[in-house]
Amino acid sequence: MLMLGVFGFRFLAEYSWTDAVYMTMITISTVGFGEVQPLNDSAKIFTVILILVSVIVLGYAISIITEYILSRSNFELIKQRSVQKKIDSLNNHVIVVGFGRNGKQAAQKLTTYGRPFVVIERDEEIVNKFHSDTNLFVTGNANEDEVLVQAGVKRASTLISALPDDSDNLFVVLSARQINPQLKIISRASEETTYQKLKFAGADNVIMPDKIGGDHMASLVVVPDLVEFLDNLQVATEGRVNVQQITFEAVCPDLKTRSIRDIDLRNKTGCSIIGYKSADGDYIINPEASLKLERGSILIVIGRPEQIENLHREFAI
Repeated sequence: MLMLGVFGFRFLAEYSWTDAVYMTMITISTVGFGEVQPLNDSAKIFTVILILVSVIVLGYAISIITEYILSRSNFELIKQRSVQKKIDSLNNHVIVVGFGRNGKQAAQKLTTYGRPFVVIERDEEIVNKFHSDTNLFVTGNANEDEVLVQAGVKRASTLISALPDDSDNLFVVLSARQINPQLKIISRASEETTYQKLKFAGADNVIMPDKIGGDHMASLVVVPDLVEFLDNLQVATEGRVNVQQITFEAVCPDLKTRSIRDIDLRNKTGCSIIGYKSADGDYIINPEASLKLERGSILIVIGRPEQIENLHREFAI
């Protein structure tokens, strides 16, 4: 606006550059000072247009600046808007309900595998403590549909309900299943009596940490070396994995059926195939090299972290 006004008064009213700047400033600010020298008809029309446009532009600028100044006094509101924009841009992400021991462990695993996720947590102290660029939080009660929608449950692929109370998990599962029937739901359970209720409410998988923990401790007594080896399979070092699943479409991009021998995964990447899941959901442990891969199937591979990286590069995972 300043440049427009200066050039307009300079060439239409034939003012000097100094007078053009002065006239532009007093016109845009509408202070009401007189003209430096009489204006011709073209300059008068230009001045009218400049006043009308500058009033709109200046008013808009003042409103934006005022909103910014007022918003600075509420830093949490700014942070919340920024986080919500990031959440709104996510698709096929994971929602973790509750950031306790189980929820935090789930978030760490998702971070390791590079899966985007959103955490719903009602405790503001926990949100403020663990908030980061990778940890997107929605503060609120996940039993409320509005909070689930705010976390993007309609666009999410999976929801993990890791609340300590079984009844809360049950309400979350019911609400999430009602909003998004295609959502994969994994729920935590403390009591065995709650297991079937959560399954009936719509949970695809129900995990009982206490039962798993007891079984794990007993296994350390019976087969300690095997359990420690299996524990080390999933994460070798911070942020590096050595067990990976890969789809049929990744190893056979042309969608032509091939055998495990044909894809030659071992020589290409160094990884070994330890499991196969058919399109029907049947699992085969240590499949033969002659096994034909079918559409919709999944291969489970194992390797050192650098071999897994080779796998990612080779098949563009």
